[in-house]
Amino acid sequence: MSRIAATFERLQAEGRKALIPYVTAGFPFADITPALMHGMVEASVDVIELGVPFSDPMADGPVIQKAGEKALQLGVGMVQVLDMVKTFRQRNQNTPVVLMGYANPVERYEQIHGNGAFARDAQAAGVDGVLIVDYPPEECEAFAADLRAHGIDLIFLLAPTSTPERMQQVARVASGYVYYVSLKGVTGSGALNVAEVEAMLPRIREHVKIPVGVGFGIRDAATAQAIARTADAVVIGSRIIGLIEEQPHERVVGVTIDFLRTIRKALDA
Repeated sequence: MSRIAATFERLQAEGRKALIPYVTAGFPFADITPALMHGMVEASVDVIELGVPFSDPMADGPVIQKAGEKALQLGVGMVQVLDMVKTFRQRNQNTPVVLMGYANPVERYEQIHGNGAFARDAQAAGVDGVLIVDYPPEECEAFAADLRAHGIDLIFLLAPTSTPERMQQVARVASGYVYYVSLKGVTGSGALNVAEVEAMLPRIREHVKIPVGVGFGIRDAATAQAIARTADAVVIGSRIIGLIEEQPHERVVGVTIDFLRTIRKALDA
């Protein structure tokens, strides 16, 4: 059983919901990410999503775009991201880590390091899951099989516009969990309609039998708590990036811990 599946199984047995924070690797400082990940664990998160910096992140709003640009300027690419996960794993063997990003950095990595290198090296680093925004399920069955052979889950996005056919396609290939994008638009945009999310999740679960996390637009404890009534997991990204982008190095981890503890408390209330 994968670390992700084991985590959701434990949470279900405890009657609790998963807290999944997202941060861009290498932001706001190139060396901060492993310490930030450990801080998140201290705040009792369940899975960590690590954004792989990319120059053209089409699903991301200005906050995460800016974070990616800064990380790229600091020289952070896929090689450095895998090294960060490896460093994190020296002290933590339990918390699942998911890489979230786009096809280009993965394919570029394989061009440089050889076919199959990404899955092999991600497994060696201690990656548990991969979410590639621009890989549709019908076009990446070989990639999914390669990841599965290396014990890595392939996670997919579903949206308010997803049809039953799309949900079935995702269900065939996805493992770990499915990420439901609660808004039409990019990360950090718009106001979240909790009632719409509550109406959509039963439709998704008709087709998808693995846990469903909800992200995009969750900015505070009250919204997280409301979403967790129906979702298996709550994903928070842009809000964390916004909180830490202007912090001095020594404050980044502490600010993140304080914020995530408020979310954890709300989810467990």
